[in-house]
Amino acid sequence: MFNYAFIDSQNLNLGIKSTGWDLDFKKFRIYLNDKYNVKKAFLFLGYIKGNENLYSFLEKVGYILIFKPAIRYKQNGKKKIKGNVDVELVMTVMIESNHFKKAVIISGDGDFYYLIKYLVERDKLEVLLVPNKKYSSLLREYQGKIFILSLERDLLEKQKTEIRGRSKP
Repeated sequence: MFNYAFIDSQNLNLGIKSTGWDLDFKKFRIYLNDKYNVKKAFLFLGYIKGNENLYSFLEKVGYILIFKPAIRYKQNGKKKIKGNVDVELVMTVMIESNHFKKAVIISGDGDFYYLIKYLVERDKLEVLLVPNKKYSSLLREYQGKIFILSLERDLLEKQKTEIRGRSKP
């Protein structure tokens, strides 16, 4: 039996960006496999029309995508997009729980407190990967199971290229 990862993509992406860098999702998938023996990585995200190339890339590098329709709204005059996937993530963990040895949960969201508690009580949590040091205080009681992903910047950062413009004349 192998470990499975369950990724709150918005929490991960925004949490990493807040520390000043971009996550390379291909490197991250390899990292999950190599470090935590993750054979299936479920990535939960809000579906946005026009991002099909991104979704194809994520599937190609080994993620299983679970979509929820994204909601567009305005807050303080700024356009925002929300794809709250908490319920989908929890339900998928529960549905898959007999198929994995341990879960790797990637989120710093306190909404997952009871899921983490449930997994710990059943010895089914491998690790809780939080994007940065600013994760929910509700999760602090599981400090021994928490690892801060921003500490792995050297391994997981998306490299910026200096090539700009068209690739062909």
